[in-house]
Amino acid sequence: MNKKILLILGAVAAAAVFAFVFAKRGADTPPVQPGPTLSMSELRPIFALSDSDGIERSISEWDGSALVVNFWATWCAPCRREIPLLNALQSEYVDAGIQVIGVAVDFREDVVAFLQEIAVTYPVLIGEQEAIDAAEAFGMDFIGLPLTAFTDHAGRVVHLHLGEVHREQAEIVFAAIARLRAGDMQLAAARQQISEQIQATAYR
Repeated sequence: MNKKILLILGAVAAAAVFAFVFAKRGADTPPVQPGPTLSMSELRPIFALSDSDGIERSISEWDGSALVVNFWATWCAPCRREIPLLNALQSEYVDAGIQVIGVAVDFREDVVAFLQEIAVTYPVLIGEQEAIDAAEAFGMDFIGLPLTAFTDHAGRVVHLHLGEVHREQAEIVFAAIARLRAGDMQLAAARQQISEQIQATAYR
């Protein structure tokens, strides 16, 4: 296991400890999770990784679609919890030109075994260091899992979400992507609106 994957494991463990301590204290408001949005790149990076069949796939294959690029791992509990929602989003938003892509930051044999047990209805790419590099190329300062990058149909990065994605949050992003596609909103305004609306969901 390489050094950066060990760092990811440590970061996830630290976040879990922090969440446990916070819950035990019984605080009234949730902690603000460190987010990578301030340094997100403007355009989706170009990268290629092998899929579960060992075939190399380029992210450019989905040019023209708005993408939900979900970085995950088989050992990550919130990553596994997201899968049913991501399956549903893939089905429900296909006519809107939205494509979900999973990028497993994990060992190939573990991912292949996992996919034989759990139904995943969207493409899954697999990598170790290469997958970490792809995640970082989206422009984040902090690596943690799960991480989901949302792009619009023009390939512009509209939001980076660190942590488990919930339906309400995804729908906030999709609404902004629809307005961008229609020309009703500029990228900077869309990013700001998404950030504010998702932040508001944390206090409900």
